[in-house]
Amino acid sequence: MARSPLSPLGVAVLALLMEAPMHPYEMYQLLIARHEDRLVKVRPGTLYHAVGRLETDGLLEATGTGRDGRRPERTTYKITDAGRAALSERLAGMLSDAVNEYPVFPHAIAEAHNLPAGVVLELLDARLAALEERLAVLSTGREAVIAKGVERRYWVDVEYRQAMLRCEIDWIRGFQAELRSGELPWQPPAGTSTD
Repeated sequence: MARSPLSPLGVAVLALLMEAPMHPYEMYQLLIARHEDRLVKVRPGTLYHAVGRLETDGLLEATGTGRDGRRPERTTYKITDAGRAALSERLAGMLSDAVNEYPVFPHAIAEAHNLPAGVVLELLDARLAALEERLAVLSTGREAVIAKGVERRYWVDVEYRQAMLRCEIDWIRGFQAELRSGELPWQPPAGTSTD
């Protein structure tokens, strides 16, 4: 039976196990501490489910069960050779394949002509404020990891996300300038009055 491609959370789990064997709660704590939730939806229940599926698929295996004080028993897992191969294969595909991920914003902007120009401008102002806030958070985070001496290879995604945010911010500002100046004609949506 063919294995389904690794989910983003599955990739994150196997990547953690490349570092060292650990139990799911430790994985969860590490993902949150590293702010991996900026890239992958991380919840304890889904993490435990992902670990179970990876074990069923033979990509990781239990190495033992232990108890720390009065805490419940915890099973520690390690990555298998099949897990290493699956992680390498999935990462290669993720890096090389230009997949259309159907983001919401391009769809929204394609249909924005169904709203009055003033409303579109207002909504884009709100989006700009949110994007600029995200950019500021990423910049603060980048400064913090640099100050801690964390190797750049562990947070290069932050630079990518900053570049994408800057690009989107610039595009929105240019689009708004065209709307405001009338360079981009914008007719009232059909069925609305111009009063």
